[in-house]
Amino acid sequence: MLAIAVSCDIIYLMNSKHRKTLKIIFTDPINGNIEWRKIEAVFLALGASRTERAGSAVSFILNDIRVDFHRPHPDKEALRYRVKDARKFLEHAGMTL
Repeated sequence: MLAIAVSCDIIYLMNSKHRKTLKIIFTDPINGNIEWRKIEAVFLALGASRTERAGSAVSFILNDIRVDFHRPHPDKEALRYRVKDARKFLEHAGMTL
């Protein structure tokens, strides 16, 4: 069972792919072989707002916490440091496993 410090209503609204991705984000050692779009989908499923910036830049706001990322290109996979930053963002927004 996935236990996360967030409203139970949001967890039930998340599909199984989102829950699996969320678990991967919080798993050690950090997985650098996850598609960035899946991480973005988790942010949005948790209620984050997304703002497209110039080029490959994108911003997310969740629980009044803002983070800026550059989408990976040409590869689709998020490198470990991006997954680590995604985890830090979720933790600062009050979400942990």
